[in-house]
Amino acid sequence: MRLKKVLTGVMISAALIVGGAVSVFAAGTDAISSQSEGFQIRPLKGTAMDYSDRSNWMYAETDGGDMVDLFFVYPTVFGGEEYPDIDDNAIIRAVARANYAKTASCFESSCNIYAPYYRQTNMNVASSLTGKEYEEYQMQEQRTDVYAALDYYFANYNKGKPFILAGHSQGACMVKIILGEYMQAHPELLDRMVAAYPIGFSIDRAYLAEHPYLKFANGSDDTGVIVSWNTEGPGNYTAGNTLLVEEGAISINPITWTRDETAASPSQSLGSREQVKGTLDFEMVPDLADATVDTERGTVICTTSDDFFSSTDAFGPESLHQHDYDFYYYNIQVNAWDRIASYYRQQAEM
Repeated sequence: MRLKKVLTGVMISAALIVGGAVSVFAAGTDAISSQSEGFQIRPLKGTAMDYSDRSNWMYAETDGGDMVDLFFVYPTVFGGEEYPDIDDNAIIRAVARANYAKTASCFESSCNIYAPYYRQTNMNVASSLTGKEYEEYQMQEQRTDVYAALDYYFANYNKGKPFILAGHSQGACMVKIILGEYMQAHPELLDRMVAAYPIGFSIDRAYLAEHPYLKFANGSDDTGVIVSWNTEGPGNYTAGNTLLVEEGAISINPITWTRDETAASPSQSLGSREQVKGTLDFEMVPDLADATVDTERGTVICTTSDDFFSSTDAFGPESLHQHDYDFYYYNIQVNAWDRIASYYRQQAEM
């Protein structure tokens, strides 16, 4: 709370320097009205969920007082029926909220939270695909819903504020699609994107070359950038390319926020977040996870948490995919503040 008050003061001061807080933001609620000349979004499949219905949002902080928003796309939360009706599916919604608590709740201290419910690819289908096949598969009802949620968010909730995009796993794949297509169609929005955190799915060099308006983070406070990694044990290289790790993948170290192979020890971390056994509560755990970027494979290697390995055909024998966020939870929390503060410093200098 103390950190939030200090940095909120910094951001308000920056806004006033450029002529008042409102002047930092783009005016109006028709932020999605323009399209990049010559570029059109591919046809959407099916009919989107109704995002004017508040019940179709897991979180929509319409009265939030923070100066930056988070738009979060949650990971895969079921393994059964494809594209189930989630209008009143209490189990799917409960699992989605539990995943949020483990992951994107790290942004709560800095952002107003917006997270739509959406139809998903189930894990049974996803596990049979390569990363590239999976990206193409996601161009169905999943994309229809997420784009409709974005349209409604920018037109009715955002009110011209800076924003962060974030996702995990399937949600990270959807953020990658948003950056590569939705933002290409609406380039004016990129000026207000503090950063995008598509964690737990590959951002690769070919993708960045195909979308030269996007750039990958190089440090802890650059803005308008993509911040991403996939976490695994040192033996996971035997899996080769996986659903999550594509050829040419890039990762940043979530402790040091560097891209070289300098190792970060657990003592350098700000702490991990772990669920208290038998409860719905979480606690901070110090000195749990180290991090080193494998620049050739494009992943973050953790050597101190082999008790957490999961072995699947889709992810490899030493996957730490389920811990991409919680191992580095408090580092992500502070990093969001660093990038927000940097964004407002840059606004003040314009």
